[in-house]
Amino acid sequence: MPYHPISSALAVLCLFLVGLPVSAQPGLPSLPNPQESPTSDTADAEWDSELTGKISVSQAAYRNWQEGGVNSLSFTTSLDGATERKGDRWAQAYTARFALGYINQEDQEVRKAEDRIRLQANLQYQGDGFFNTFSPTLAGDLRTQFAPGFAYSDNPYEDEAGVDPNNPRIDEDPPVRTSSFFAPGTVTESIGLTYDPLDPLSLRLGVAAKQTVVAEPDFRVLYGVDPDNLVRSEAGGQFSANLDQQLSESIRYRSQLDVFFAVNQLDNPPDAVWDNVINLQVNDWITTDLEFVALFDEDTSSAIQIREAISVGVSVTLL
Repeated sequence: MPYHPISSALAVLCLFLVGLPVSAQPGLPSLPNPQESPTSDTADAEWDSELTGKISVSQAAYRNWQEGGVNSLSFTTSLDGATERKGDRWAQAYTARFALGYINQEDQEVRKAEDRIRLQANLQYQGDGFFNTFSPTLAGDLRTQFAPGFAYSDNPYEDEAGVDPNNPRIDEDPPVRTSSFFAPGTVTESIGLTYDPLDPLSLRLGVAAKQTVVAEPDFRVLYGVDPDNLVRSEAGGQFSANLDQQLSESIRYRSQLDVFFAVNQLDNPPDAVWDNVINLQVNDWITTDLEFVALFDEDTSSAIQIREAISVGVSVTLL
């Protein structure tokens, strides 16, 4: 593909980030002391880290209930971690979000309810003058899942134009397997400038590369990847907006919007992911999360993909 040199260069820089110890967008670090060497600030700075685990269980049972109902049991476990280090010149920030949940309803087999792997890395430099307001930033993002996913209502392979008639899943009856670990997986690397107009808000714009990885050949037709290729590579630009606002002592709102523009698809709408989470801390143990995620990628679907979830569970701060 014609964009491989750009994608490869940005991927190497992203791997450098992931190789460092792995957020939320970092704030602007303090200005350096002129008596100190700016190259020594990172070694002297300390890491600020947090790690939280959560288990959510929902159960409903009915017996001789005249109004009717469906017996169900759902279980979700998640682990969220973040760490950052700020020096006089450099700020590093890394986040990891993992979640996996299943639901069992009467007369139905166990189904996946939630599945998420997301890793983010951010390296930001603060200089003087212009680069004090607009900080040069190197960022990377990885999204994939743990377990296989299925289409339960119909067979999506039958509706894909140009699908290989020899695809072994084309004649399967639902449920049909459509995804698994790194099938798909998306990796995005960017180099750009970060601007923090307000304390809880951070904006970033830069050149970027995106790779869509589909390790399972049968699934590639569903994600716009050539059946003979493991990866679809794109180059272009990325805009990112992060908001982390403490609305009250017990309510926190976090939102992240990532928009990717591919230079070879300027006539098409950009790819976009918008994550929103409102966390209500009932007490030291009990939390409620309201989550809304919207995703658009025309290579995958012409419709906006939406996920909504409300969960109540036991949350434990591990770090």
